Amino acid sequence: MNIATTRSPSKSFSIPNILTVGRIAAIPVVVGCVYVQSILDGPLWLRWVALAVFIGAAITDWLDGYYARIWDQQSAFGRMLDPIADKLLVASCLLMLAADNSIHGWTLWAAVVILCREILVSGLREYLAALRVSVPVTKLAKWKTTVQLVAIGFLIAGEAGEQLFPATTLIGIVLLWISAIVTIYTGWDYFRAGIHHLIEEDEG
Repeated sequence: MNIATTRSPSKSFSIPNILTVGRIAAIPVVVGCVYVQSILDGPLWLRWVALAVFIGAAITDWLDGYYARIWDQQSAFGRMLDPIADKLLVASCLLMLAADNSIHGWTLWAAVVILCREILVSGLREYLAALRVSVPVTKLAKWKTTVQLVAIGFLIAGEAGEQLFPATTLIGIVLLWISAIVTIYTGWDYFRAGIHHLIEEDEG
């Protein structure tokens, strides 16, 4: 009993979980820098600050899982918070990029698809968890997240990036569309699993 009592807090406040919390803490910094630069006509270097913080946050998405595995520090708190942190980071950045017009016109549909998929998957995960059904994250879903983060990174660089590499925004938009297409496919996998268990429960 004492061993269990002492191990639980250590896993909750482990380095992987601290990295995950750090990813959430980075969100207001990234969004704030983009907001001040674009909406309030702040200096262009704020884009580089936003990009640097975003890259650091994106890297923690890989590091927290890596350290949790090699140090055997996987915890219920981490499993719960990690996907939430990812979705908060992506959703917040997409909304801010839409507000500052980096994402506009038809590209808004790519952002809408990504956000709708995240809400759908969150709801399905909650439903399936209640049935004690686990849907593992596929490699394709992980690649989708990677492409998504890279696309957002290019779009955050935006005008500042254009000064060094003129195709910065275009690359971000193309990658965002690729991510949206893959998002539909991976979202369908979750939806199919949810419907399958829903039908089984109704028939039972």
